[in-house]
Parts: sequence; structure tokens; C-alpha cells
Amino acid sequence: MHWLFGDQLGPHFLTPGENGPARDAPLLMIEARSVFRRRRFHRAKAHLVLSAMRHRAAEFGERMHYVRADSYREGLAQMGDRAVTVHHPTSYAAARLVRSLPQVTVGPARGFLVPTRSFAAWADGRGGAGLRQEDFYRWVRREHDLLMDGDAPAGGRWNLDHDNRQPPPRDDSTLPVAAPYRPREDEIDDEVRHDLDRWERDGDVSFVGRDGPRLFPATRAEARAALGRFLAHRLETFGPYEDAMLAADPVMSHSLLSSSLNLGLLDPAECVERAEAEWRAGRAPLNSVEGFVRQIAGWREYVWQLYWYFGEEYRQSNALRHSAALPGWWSDLDADAVRARCLRTVLAQVRDTGWTHHIPRLMILGGYALQRGWDPEAVTDWFHRCFVDGYDWVMVPNVIGMSQYADGGRMTTKPYTSGGAYVNRMSDFCGPCRYAPGDRTGERACPFTAGYWTFVHRHRDRLRHNHRTARPVAQLDRLGDLDVVRREQRERGDAPP
Repeated sequence: MHWLFGDQLGPHFLTPGENGPARDAPLLMIEARSVFRRRRFHRAKAHLVLSAMRHRAAEFGERMHYVRADSYREGLAQMGDRAVTVHHPTSYAAARLVRSLPQVTVGPARGFLVPTRSFAAWADGRGGAGLRQEDFYRWVRREHDLLMDGDAPAGGRWNLDHDNRQPPPRDDSTLPVAAPYRPREDEIDDEVRHDLDRWERDGDVSFVGRDGPRLFPATRAEARAALGRFLAHRLETFGPYEDAMLAADPVMSHSLLSSSLNLGLLDPAECVERAEAEWRAGRAPLNSVEGFVRQIAGWREYVWQLYWYFGEEYRQSNALRHSAALPGWWSDLDADAVRARCLRTVLAQVRDTGWTHHIPRLMILGGYALQRGWDPEAVTDWFHRCFVDGYDWVMVPNVIGMSQYADGGRMTTKPYTSGGAYVNRMSDFCGPCRYAPGDRTGERACPFTAGYWTFVHRHRDRLRHNHRTARPVAQLDRLGDLDVVRREQRERGDAPP
């Protein structure tokens, strides 16, 4: 019997191989209610995961043993002493569980391009060179012959970020691009929603955020349709505005494939190979294709590998010694309490859909949390619970390392946070906002601008020794109103800006 976790739903988890399932082996999937009791998940995320699991079970019919139980151990016990195989799960907690079960044989992870053993060998061989994403990305491109012309990168450059950091068009509130694929719900979706309603009424679980209709694929067929639509109608314009933000257009040209990849409905190899084929056929520009390939073969793969390479204790990293609790309005996704237009808009996107793209996550949500000194482990848990594509392996490196700089630079070379000037340049948020991006003090003081300088001051001793942050530290001494900025920030406290 072969056990499939709820994020191992694609055909690549059933290919016979090392400790994989025998052909036509009985299958097991366990829907463990305890998972939803442990955390207050976003309602749309709970619906998507359960819908995807139940859809996959229905596809297999009698071959699948779909068990609803309080816990994984309880569900597995219903199978008696049968020998079980399973592919390496995607969290430390699940890995400990399967290794503790004598009847379970654990095979290697699937759904990623690079085996963890290969990454460890590459990382251990780096010496003092560090583990920078750019070096890893180039290594993956060479190893998998992605966007390569012989030994050289296609087009002569590895990195086309310079072409992919344009601000949004100033005369348009949305990008002139075809809408993304959206699925149609069916009776399984209705059944899941009915169950979630009942669980909440019974007081068994509690959710945050809004749910319905389902926006993201729950089946392999839907995920392939979403990939196909992105490649045919949206990939061409993905690159230039990859880092831009528009209040009325949260999806812009993004692929919306992260949840499908992280559920295992899509394999990363098929995504990057099909994107490259679009460029080879002259149907998509190289900068857009390279940006998309970088997100999957570079960043997603890098985050997965660092999660295992750094070890479980990495999640407790707190180099900046931030310990403030998350305020209730943030934890409850109460966007209506927020007046700062950028934060209000992005928090509402999370509340309503469980998703926003990578720049609002990093520079708006993550940047605000970093400036306020919130506990990085609590911030990580919030991202894990509130995003439809959020899993432990996704959020620990992304938030601890990238967003909150809690590892002190093991993963990135500087803290990623900014004042209102960056938000103003890369979005249309600031124009109608009650706050002014250039104001540090007073009633119109931008919470990001004031928060940025407060953050730099708080960590000036650390930041002055980093060549990428030394300049703003030097600028602190030229801010005649720094004491006023700090006092007003203290007075504002945890109130929504």
C-alpha cells in the first residue's frame, strides 16, 4: 500500500522507483482533523486542500482507501499491519512521524528538481563562498540544461532581473492581459464547504478569512489547464511587471501556479520545460521566460533545499531579537481597520483569497512586520496559515530568512524592507492614500517611511557593517527629526496604521 499526503497529488508521486509504489498498488490517503485544530488556517486554504484530496481520491475509486480520522496515526492504524510506502513528506513533523512507524518505508522526496543529497554536496563544497540563490540557480540551469545554449546561458546573460523590475504603467489601473484560469466548483467542493461549516458550528475548528468560490486548481486537469492558459496568454507580459503592484489588479500577469505546485498537482520540470519551449518557438520573450524559470528552478527549489539543509532549529532563528506579538487586527485579517492604502489593499487580498503575489508578501506584509519588530516565528506561522500555497517548508526560509532577516544573513545579504518611496515607485497605492510617502512625521507620516527609519535606527550597529545597508545608517545622522519619528512610532504602538 502506498500512502499519499495531501500535497503529493500528482502522477509523479505514483511512478514506480526507489521505495515508490508498486504498479497498481492500493493507495491510502488520510484526512486528519487534528491538522485543522492545531492552527487557525485560512478558510479558503482548508477548502482547497480538502477539495484537492477528495478529488484525487475520487479519481482512483476503489483503489484508494480514503480515511477520515482524528490523526494520521489513528488513520494508519485502521489499515492494520499492512506494509506501507510513502515518499518523503514536506515537513519535519511529518518526516518524524513516518520514520517512527515500523510498517512504513520512506522513499525519496518527489516534486522537486534537485535531490537533497545533491544540494548538500553542492552546498558543502562551497567553502566560504556562501549559499547565494544566484549561484544555486546557475548550477540548476546547467545541471538540467534549462535555458542554455551549450555551456552559455540563453541570450548571453544568466540574470534578466534588470528587464523585469519595471514600475506599473501609470495610465492603467490593470494590465491589459487575459484573465487567469479559474476553475468551476462541483459537488465535491460543496461537500467540503458543508463539512467546514459543520466543524465551525460544532466549535471543533476555527478559521480566518473568506472562502468561495474556489479560485485555484484542485485537480491535475485543472492545474494543467491553468498552466496552459498562463503559457499561452499571460507569460509574454509576466516579466516586465513581475515586481509591480496595482491596487485593482492583484494577479497582474502572475501564473497563480504556486498552490498547484505545492499540492503536487504540477511537477516543476514540466512547468519550466514548457515555458522554455514557448521561448524557443518565438511565442514568449526571454526576459519573461527567464523570470518564470527563476521563480521555480531558482527560488522555489532554493527554499525547499535550505529548509532541509539548515535543519529544524533554523525556524527559531532570531538574530534581530524581535519579540513583539502580532496584533489582533493583523491576525484576524481585519483590513477594514487599516487606513494605509497599500497595507489595507494587500491585507484585504489575503483575507478574501488567501493569496497575493511575492512583492506584496515581501515588501508590504513582511516589511511592515519587520519594521515593527514582531516575533519572526509568529510571523512565519501567520504566513503558513493564511496563504493557500503556504507550507512549513515554504514559509520557514521565505519568512525567517528572506522576509524577516531573522537568520542574520545566512540566506540573503540584507534586510528587505523599505520606506514609502519604494512603494510609490512600484505601485499605484500611494496617490489616494491619506499618508504621504515622503513624510516621516505628522498626521500624514507614511507608516512605512517612519517605520523604515525606526528600524534602521534600532539596528544601526548591525547594519552599518553591511555594505548594502551602510548608506541608510549614515543618513540617520542627517535626519533632524529622528527623535520625533521614534516618539510618534512609539505612540502609534500596535494600532492599525
